[in-house]
Amino acid sequence: MTSSRPPRRFDWKNLGIRAASATVLIPAVLAAIWFGGWGFLLMLSLAIALLAIEWGGMSAPKASGRIAVAVALGALIPVFLAYRREFPWAWGALAVAALAAAVTAGVLGVRRRDAAFGVVYIAAPCVALTWIRLMPNPISWTILVFAVTWSADISAFAVGNALKGPKLSPRYSPNKTWSGFFGGLGGAMMAAVATAIWSTAHLSVPGAVGIGLSGGLATMAGDLWESMLKRNFGVKDSGDLIPGHGGLLDRVDGLMFAVLAVAGARWVYQLGWAH
Repeated sequence: MTSSRPPRRFDWKNLGIRAASATVLIPAVLAAIWFGGWGFLLMLSLAIALLAIEWGGMSAPKASGRIAVAVALGALIPVFLAYRREFPWAWGALAVAALAAAVTAGVLGVRRRDAAFGVVYIAAPCVALTWIRLMPNPISWTILVFAVTWSADISAFAVGNALKGPKLSPRYSPNKTWSGFFGGLGGAMMAAVATAIWSTAHLSVPGAVGIGLSGGLATMAGDLWESMLKRNFGVKDSGDLIPGHGGLLDRVDGLMFAVLAVAGARWVYQLGWAH
């Protein structure tokens, strides 16, 4: 006679660590969003530097420092151009910087495509976020990005731990479940609607639901994509900077995809959709 499995318990300890980390990070991010200007650029620059260090450590451990410098410089240049509202030049510089990082990697004897992708992976969301922050009604839309992403992440973690169920992608991320996936989408949509109601984003409720859904899907895709990258590089976490999350990349992986999705929605909004 086989014994029944013990009931699965909610991981309150890890949730508490995540909440404590968020308590420190969220006010700093919101302050940078609110005041904008050089503070916002400084926040992005610091994030780029930390992400580049983690990327160098994961993708090229034998030349991590030099790859980190190449990736960081390659990402900072287009972001600075975007900050100066030179957006076509920013995207062009991103492509050139990715090529330059690949050449540097070749000289150092590490994989070129990893260095080039690192520049695109880090810089593209930062350019998109800078664009959102410089468009009309910037604070509401920037907060919308973070509200959707954080709500999707927290809801997916809470619902997935509470309900468990079938695995979403056991090969690449064995801890993710379908219940967490749908819980994350629900949280993202509710956050988008709440932001639309209480902010000056001037979004209709259906428009907010659509943005929450697309942002939530992007958040889940970004999280799963980073899990695939870590498995490819043979690491458990991108780093150990943030308690309960690992590295900074482990914290913002969903945000990096979500900001691109919301930036696309912001562009469509300017054409008259979702008013």
